[in-house]
Amino acid sequence: MVVEKRNKRSVVFRLLQRIKEGRRDRLMDKWLEALKSVTPIVAIVLFLCFFIVPVPTDALTGFLFGSGLLVIGMGLFNLGTEMAMTPIGEGIGTAITQSRKKQIVLIVGFLVGLFATIAEPDLSVFATQVPSIPKWIMIICIALGVGFFLSMSLMRILYGIQMKIILLISYGVLLILALFVPRSFLAVAFDAGGVTTGPMTVPFIMGLGVGVAASRTDKGAESDSFGLIALSSVGPILAVMLLGVVFTPKSGEATSIVMTEAENSMLLFRAFSQETPEYIREVGLSMAPVLVFFLIFQQISLHIRGSSLIRIVNGLINTYVGLVIFLLGVNVGFMPVGHFIGLTIGAMPFKWILIPLGMLIGWFLVAAEPAVQVLNSQVYEMTAGLISTRAMGISMSVGVSLSVGLSLFRVLTGLPMLFFVLPGYCLALVLMFFTPPTFTAIAFDSGGVASGPMTTTFLLPLAMGTCQAVGGNLAADAFGLVGMVAMTPLITIQLLGIVYKVNESKSKKQLEAIHEEIIEL
Repeated sequence: MVVEKRNKRSVVFRLLQRIKEGRRDRLMDKWLEALKSVTPIVAIVLFLCFFIVPVPTDALTGFLFGSGLLVIGMGLFNLGTEMAMTPIGEGIGTAITQSRKKQIVLIVGFLVGLFATIAEPDLSVFATQVPSIPKWIMIICIALGVGFFLSMSLMRILYGIQMKIILLISYGVLLILALFVPRSFLAVAFDAGGVTTGPMTVPFIMGLGVGVAASRTDKGAESDSFGLIALSSVGPILAVMLLGVVFTPKSGEATSIVMTEAENSMLLFRAFSQETPEYIREVGLSMAPVLVFFLIFQQISLHIRGSSLIRIVNGLINTYVGLVIFLLGVNVGFMPVGHFIGLTIGAMPFKWILIPLGMLIGWFLVAAEPAVQVLNSQVYEMTAGLISTRAMGISMSVGVSLSVGLSLFRVLTGLPMLFFVLPGYCLALVLMFFTPPTFTAIAFDSGGVASGPMTTTFLLPLAMGTCQAVGGNLAADAFGLVGMVAMTPLITIQLLGIVYKVNESKSKKQLEAIHEEIIEL
């Protein structure tokens, strides 16, 4: 008996060692990826600080410290989602479809969307910046929209309804409704659709879709697993537009963004440490619904044991710690500097330089979004390498770069947002008829994940600072950037699908020609 116990202990010890070593290797890879993503942004900001914008030294030091936290947090978060968040979502999705009860799918989908959205840190940051709208009214309204559309999306997967039909109806209603929504509210509504699909909800919702789609055996099941993020982004836009009937924002003041002030290293550390408990609480609330759903389904149907359970627990810890560190870095370090740069350059005679500058920042910024990396990895795996992470990355960078440039042009000129979203979404809907269905679903998903915490905490403050400098309307002009970032990848990735379709047809013709030559020989 003693020998058997020792053998069991040694087996468990070796298993834990292998898990630990594998986790360490993957974590180093994740940190290197994060460092590559963040370095260009830091380089651009440093160039501006040294040659164009005289940023206070303590704020610049806070930005650099926040950049280091961002890299550490992003690496831990990405590893955690790979180990825990996505598998949990897939397990729950499989479990609810195996029950063969559509009511359970509807109820679970609604509850997941509702509670995960209420606790999304990205949404909380956004809601505090919206003028004239009570924070919790905004959050609850958006969460109800996400819950409703997520449950509808799961039903779409079960019944195999074409994504094109749902998107045409949903966005058709939105665009018609947009013609009647007050200009001061339209930008906030489209921004709401972008901020809901943040780093916490994306991996879980995508895993949920994969699990539900696994219950089908037809050819279109894999492509139908995409699209949940897209439809979950429609609900908030529609809900906030309807909210505009009750609350119409004026040009009220948004929450003030305070510059990091620290005369020495101890005060700098204190500035970050004072905010840490708030993000510990927010991320705890974000992960609580996921943890509760996991524990419930673990008891009912999942019954995960052994190394798989240890892996998930480690993943949840990594996700929690990583997201706390990430949000601390971007909110305390990035947000004040972004706002200050926009405010300063917006008051300069050559303020139009903000447009190419914003496009350059947008190109690199999207690569630093945690949810974008999760989507790219998921796309690569689900398409068996058909769509490379590099192709996805370039397509999204092009889209976000264009959207940031157009948004800053809109801020500087005061043009209505409807002039941009109406033709943009119409073009995206038309491209659906020429793009393979998989690319369409991925494109509309990418719009939601591109507008994450990096956009909310750096680019949006940049636009707000510029808007204040030129004397614009915050609600109508500064807001809308997140919505624009969510729109342009819909176009660029569908164009990528058309290019792929053309190349695939050429390859087939070449193979047929080679085959005929072989037969002749």
